[in-house]
Amino acid sequence: MAPPRSSAPPTRAIETRAKLVPVVSTLAGSAIALLPTVALSPAWPPFGLLMLLAWRLLRPELWPAWVGLPLGLADDLLTGQTLGTGMVTWTACLMLADMVEVRLLWRDYWQEWLLAATAIALAILCAWAIACWTGGAAPVRLVIPQIVASVLCFPIIGRLCAILDRWRLATGKIRASD
Repeated sequence: MAPPRSSAPPTRAIETRAKLVPVVSTLAGSAIALLPTVALSPAWPPFGLLMLLAWRLLRPELWPAWVGLPLGLADDLLTGQTLGTGMVTWTACLMLADMVEVRLLWRDYWQEWLLAATAIALAILCAWAIACWTGGAAPVRLVIPQIVASVLCFPIIGRLCAILDRWRLATGKIRASD
């Protein structure tokens, strides 16, 4: 009788999945902007930024601050923002998270949500300022609903990242006999 086979994927597949899932999920969040929607003002949250912050707060060791440059560039290309907007704001958000992490010994849910809300608001306002500077003048009151929606969506995105994190690190179990 043969021993039961393990359903665990090979080690290389686990390592590849562990590295790619955060990047792919963040890029997928940015790609949501490609959905065919029509809006007169920015109402959708920047899902790529929310995924980036959720991964950074969930797994601080996962990404250094410089990873905001390539991911921000991809976001700029996918969302159509002025080139460099995502690169600057995403890197600044990661640096803000690094600074807070050094200062706090521990964080709870509310502190992480406050940190994410601050980073989201600053990133959206910075993107608005860059858009105004490059000729897209609009009143700041138009981005306030986007900020509110983004802050309220962050816990859902954080939960999604936690589910993806459990899946990406799963090693599999030996299947029970049927």
